This record gives sequence, C-alpha cells and structure tokens, in this order.
Amino acid sequence: MKVLNKDELQIAEAVLLKHIPKSLKVYGFLHGINRNKATILEVLVDRWPDFNVIICRPDPKNKRAQEFMKKVTYYSTDEEALRTVLTEENAFDWRTYFIVGGFDFSHSSMLKEVSSYREVNNRVFTLVHLLYLPDISQLLTPAIDSELESRISSLNHSHVDLVNKTWKFGGNKQSFKNIQHLIDNFPSCCITDEEGQPVSWILVYDYCAMGMLYTLPEHRGKGYAKVLVSTIAKRLHTEGYPVYCFIEEENVVSYKLFKNQGFIEDPSYRAAWFEFNF
Repeated sequence: MKVLNKDELQIAEAVLLKHIPKSLKVYGFLHGINRNKATILEVLVDRWPDFNVIICRPDPKNKRAQEFMKKVTYYSTDEEALRTVLTEENAFDWRTYFIVGGFDFSHSSMLKEVSSYREVNNRVFTLVHLLYLPDISQLLTPAIDSELESRISSLNHSHVDLVNKTWKFGGNKQSFKNIQHLIDNFPSCCITDEEGQPVSWILVYDYCAMGMLYTLPEHRGKGYAKVLVSTIAKRLHTEGYPVYCFIEEENVVSYKLFKNQGFIEDPSYRAAWFEFNF
C-alpha cells in the first residue's frame, strides 16, 4: 500500500467528493488534514492514482496517537480489492484493540471473514444512519429571537469536562483529550444560561461530521437542538465543510430532528462501527 503525501491528499479529496455520501467520513478526514487541522492519522491507498481502497489509520510515527482510542476508517469501491488489502497486507494492526468506524455495512460479512482468518474477534459497536445536507437552501431554520441569539456562542476549554461527562461514549481521559482536540480545531456551538454556562451544545468531529448534540435535561423542550443544528450547519457551509452527521439507529429523536430540518439520506446505505480484539 502507498502512504499519501500532501499533494496526493489534495487529489484524493477531490476524488472522494465524487462519491459522496458514501465516502463522507474519509472525505471529512481528508478535508480537515488538507486544511492543516492537527491529526494523528496517515492515509493509505491500495494503488495510485486510481485507487479502489483508501484507509485512514493512526500514524505509527506520531507519538500523540497513543493518547487517543485506536480508530480506523476506510472507503472502498471494490470489496474484493478491500478483502485483498486486509488479508494480504498490514492495512490494519490486528494485534491490538481497535474500532473500524463509518464503513459500509454491506461489507460486514467480509470483515467478519477476514477477522476470523486473522484469528481476531469482532462485534458490532453501533449501526447508524448517514444524514447529509447537499443543498444548504433546503435547511429549515427555526425562528430565533434576539435574547436567544445573544446566548449562542462557541465552546472553550472550560467546557470540556461538562461535555465529556454527558457524552454517551465519554467519561474517560481519552475522550477528554479528544473533546479538547475537537474544541481547539473544529467549529462548535452552544447555548448558554444567564451565567454564561452551556446548557445545550453541538461539536464537529475530526472527520467533519456534526456530533455530541446534547441538552441538559432541565433545559429540554425549548427547541435548542433545532437552533444549534441550524446554526452549526450554516457555519459549516459558509466555511466550506461538508454538512452531515451519523445518527445511531435507535436514536429516533435525533433522526427525526435532522430529517425535519432538511437533511436527507441514501435509503440503500447504512454505516457501522465494529470493534476488534475487544
């Protein structure tokens, strides 16, 4: 496999743009890397320039990679090419725990076969809907009065602990560092109370998807989530980011929220996260 250099990453991003929405997670990673966002990843392809498989994985030369959970993602237009890469080459480090996230769920049988061949156990971590907004004019924007508008701002370092404690996948040192990294490098949005403390917020992951949308229980039912989704979506569009999110299949409330605000999905496509060596 070939590790892409700076110029090749620019070319690969343009190629992946043509394969949206299925390529969105890898595209999002490259979008951030190509705009000088801090990263611990390296990007590989099965061949160049006409690649069938592109993989984002922790860079073994990056010392900071050990501070974060070991996460891998890929996009492939050819399942057999992907099978070959995973079977015959060291595309994944099968020796330790890792998560493959945001991949096409239609590849799940093949991934299970390869992991069995590698004598590595696996399980579904989560299944998700991929919702995206290809046309910003389709975004449905809630009315925002001047008082509420004055309480919309961005998150900062003093808010990391709060977000970490309330995030479904948070509560540990690795997630704390991850959230701090996201707040430092990517857009975020929150609504504060009278004392300036966040009561509702949304972040953007390092693959440029919106996530961690949360409202404190005592502040729910006020439409804050709609305001945050609308606000961050407009900002992302203005700054050239893709506008999309992953919603877990059981999260019916969030799914309806994004659909009602104009987001769409490819009904034939599902994405998934798998754990290996757990």
